[in-house]
Amino acid sequence: MQDSSKRHYIGLMGTDMPDVFSRRRRHPGHKGGWDKDMDTVQIRSEQVLAALKKRYPRPVPELQYKNPWQLLVATVLAAQCTDKRVNTVTPVFFQKWPTPYELAEASLEDIEDCIRSTGFYHNKAKNLLGAARLLAEKFGGEPPRTMRELVTVPGVARKTANIVLFAGYGINEGMAVDTHVKRITFRLGLTKEKDPVRIEKDMMRLFAREEWGDLNHRLVQFGRDVCQARSPRCAECEMSGFCPRCGVE
Repeated sequence: MQDSSKRHYIGLMGTDMPDVFSRRRRHPGHKGGWDKDMDTVQIRSEQVLAALKKRYPRPVPELQYKNPWQLLVATVLAAQCTDKRVNTVTPVFFQKWPTPYELAEASLEDIEDCIRSTGFYHNKAKNLLGAARLLAEKFGGEPPRTMRELVTVPGVARKTANIVLFAGYGINEGMAVDTHVKRITFRLGLTKEKDPVRIEKDMMRLFAREEWGDLNHRLVQFGRDVCQARSPRCAECEMSGFCPRCGVE
């Protein structure tokens, strides 16, 4: 990896970055020792990206939204719930509470009743009410545009923040890692990590910044269409020729 890439990575992850550049052949997520297959992993990542771009040339999220606030709400509601279900709830939700200002004045019980079908509605309602109040009081009624500020919002961790930043503002701060991304990147041998933050760092090393947001969308859709959790459709997968099928029996 060239020195410019090293500076690029340091700028992304800060000064506490792992010492990957003094061990250039170390596999992302490697636990110790030397891995001579780093070049192979990099080549495979390029093959993965090319295949995903061909399958999904213009990836779009399934969640329906009109602005960053609506995206934040929809993403919070999508935890442990399908996007299709969320899309049936949000039109009513935003008719009742179009902006954080209206939601900040709502009762917890009314919010719970509206989002009940998405599951875990007690915690989601509490987080959405807290988020609305914080945005109304501190951020001018809009989700902030930085990772550091976004993760202070109730219900928003790094994954949700990455989604809001990219799909809401076009900012590639990092790469959202959900269950689909976690499963597929492991099966493809792009990471050996289990922790989403470490997986994210591995993907940020392998792929260019401008690819991160759309790569998440592509992997999520690929996980739904082909590389499913219980029964991956390997026989019809265009990546079967180079996929190591890690963890697939």
